[in-house]
Amino acid sequence: MKKIFTVLTACAFLLVSFSGAAQAESSITRIKDIAKVQGVRSNQLMGYGIVVGLAGTGDSKDDVKQSIRNMLLSFGITVDANSLKLDNSAAVMVTATLPPFVREGDTIDVTSSSIGDADSLQGGTLLQTPLRAANGEVYAVAQGPVSTGGFVTGRGGSSAQKNFPTVGLTPNGGIVERTVEDEMGRNGRISLSLSHPDFTTAARMAASINAQYGGVAQAVNPGRIDINIPAYFRGNVVGFVATIEDLPIVPDNRARVVVNERTGTIVMGGDVSVDECAITQGGLSIRVTKNEEASQPDPLSYGTTIMTKNTEVEAEEDEASTVVVPATANINDIVGALNAVGATARDTISILQAMKAAGAIHAELEII
Repeated sequence: MKKIFTVLTACAFLLVSFSGAAQAESSITRIKDIAKVQGVRSNQLMGYGIVVGLAGTGDSKDDVKQSIRNMLLSFGITVDANSLKLDNSAAVMVTATLPPFVREGDTIDVTSSSIGDADSLQGGTLLQTPLRAANGEVYAVAQGPVSTGGFVTGRGGSSAQKNFPTVGLTPNGGIVERTVEDEMGRNGRISLSLSHPDFTTAARMAASINAQYGGVAQAVNPGRIDINIPAYFRGNVVGFVATIEDLPIVPDNRARVVVNERTGTIVMGGDVSVDECAITQGGLSIRVTKNEEASQPDPLSYGTTIMTKNTEVEAEEDEASTVVVPATANINDIVGALNAVGATARDTISILQAMKAAGAIHAELEII
């Protein structure tokens, strides 16, 4: 059976071959690249705010009027909400991320997103907005000009838009008012959290740390390593963590085949192995055509012209090809076998799924 390989298939097979070649060498990496210190994390903040100064592109509904009225009351100004014309204002949700180890007075970026029917936040200014964490406490206050990076314009029934003008960024617009206290190393211990929990990798990581500092690390579970800080590092926890992060380790990965059915992309790890199996690949091509014909009545008759549709179905099946895949641990042999069958990228996906169902391929098959 002959089939023309697509560029996508060639790229997928190139990735597979490269993966197999790279697996032949020990993939030494740093602890820093596969684990992080527990407790070192960011926190999400959110608040309700108002953007003013818009050129008639604000909210048209009355929801924002009450917010403006309440704000003016805080300044001692009493107004009737119904008398306010607020096309130049928009209600927004303000979001930000509070990084770890920031202190009072540090600045963070904030994002304003319209929650009404405003057309654009371009040129607007965010009024002072408290930003709260999940516990309800205020950790930052945001204010400043909103940069949308886009626009919307139109006249006479036609319009043009670039990016999303209803979402804007205020760089350094949030001022940190309260910090999240960290307790890293205060009890004489730190913990490392693996990005991808694995028993073998956790054991190797603990062994690498113990080889350097002697019996201070213990793999509690596949995702966590507990480390007792040596006495001579108790006053320099940052330096101790820095030395640990730079230690070399050879992580262990499970055999895995990742398949993206939408794009036809296939990526295989170099440690994928298969048992001996036979693969038969046949092609079935079905073509359906529709033809319209006019049926004319006899001359001088009272009949009318009728359009008829004739459907023709043609089925064509290619000769099936069979190839035997030997039991091997070399990913290149798998690629060569699938290449011999003449499989395209999507054919290869079906073959891999069938091999997994038959128990011939020893790897996790992940479809995304």
